[in-house]
Amino acid sequence: MAMSIGEDCIGCGGCVDECPNMAIALQSVEDGYVIDPALCTECVGAFPEPQCAALCPTECIAPDAALRESRERLAEKRRLLLAS
Repeated sequence: MAMSIGEDCIGCGGCVDECPNMAIALQSVEDGYVIDPALCTECVGAFPEPQCAALCPTECIAPDAALRESRERLAEKRRLLLAS
């Protein structure tokens, strides 16, 4: 499943540079940062844990239960992203 950024986000932007898939972007100043579920692999195949959540100072980044994907699917998604 893709990660999502909660309302406690302080807008530090640290997660943007840590994402190996460039899945995080500033949507707007009002709406803050968002994670593109088509690009998010929860860092499967790159790191042992999602880097965005690991470094978030407010712990506002968590898996989005509405976007469940198996580890195998996440790994395949990463392979496809690297190939493109």
